[in-house]
Amino acid sequence: MTVRHIVLVKFKPELSEEEIAPLWEELNAIEGKVDGLGAICAGRSESPEKIERGYMHGFTVDFRDWEALAAYQEHPDHRALGAKLVANAQGGIDGILVFDLEIAAQPQGA
Repeated sequence: MTVRHIVLVKFKPELSEEEIAPLWEELNAIEGKVDGLGAICAGRSESPEKIERGYMHGFTVDFRDWEALAAYQEHPDHRALGAKLVANAQGGIDGILVFDLEIAAQPQGA
């Protein structure tokens, strides 16, 4: 079982990609600091559907289980990054969506 933590951010329109990039660097720096934290992927939407509704940036983090996600949420580096995301999101916390999805293990050979 894996828990996929999905975060979508509607950044303030005046923020450039160059100002957003350090936030993703800070996110990636958390890798290896929380037991059970797996893959991290972050960036700007490239969706051909173009229905992001202003949520043009986001990231996913995979966790071994719910306990690992809880440890990440309490980690000081996550809390610091979260505060920066809220400060840079349009409308503060209202400019951020979080969705956590439990993913069943894939059968061998699937």
